[in-house]
Amino acid sequence: MINANNIPIEQHPLEPFLPSGARILMLGSFPPQHKRWSMEFFYPNRQNDMWRLMGLIFYGNREYFLTTNGNFDKERIVRFCIEKGIALYDTASAVRRLKDNASDKFLEVVTPTDIAALLKQIPQCSAIVTTGQRATEVIVEKFGCEMPKVGGVTDVVIEGRTLQFWRMPSSSRAYPLALEKKAEAYKEMLLAQGVLQI
Repeated sequence: MINANNIPIEQHPLEPFLPSGARILMLGSFPPQHKRWSMEFFYPNRQNDMWRLMGLIFYGNREYFLTTNGNFDKERIVRFCIEKGIALYDTASAVRRLKDNASDKFLEVVTPTDIAALLKQIPQCSAIVTTGQRATEVIVEKFGCEMPKVGGVTDVVIEGRTLQFWRMPSSSRAYPLALEKKAEAYKEMLLAQGVLQI
């Protein structure tokens, strides 16, 4: 049995990314260990397909946000998120990793993120989007709302403010769904929230 008290607490290594005019707040669980990063930004692991999904949906090219050496292009991603109104953070601001990997299943949330404080900084935001099971559970536990099915949406009320609450399939390759199928779910959400126009 794991004795969590012997495991160090990790503080979130990134500041919330909250561009003015953001329409959606995308929330993962917590970043992977730094050794897995290919850039100093959200979804930095090369084995995570978030930026391939966005490349495919917006530009028809899953490699749009990749550099020639296969890393993610942080500057291009940041510009894209500002332009499209996508804010980014995670549902935990401090965790213990109960196993030496990036799996949500082995993350103990020590300090949940103050989501209401983030939302106050992005008054035009109309939706919270979770990008995995653990992140979804944290929102449901904290705000007592219904848990949407994967790809689905419900309402969540946070300090009197009603937002759409979307639960997306995880962008991790550990989640057993083809990239194109994940892209369909993300595309539906992005269209519904006015982030993507066709």
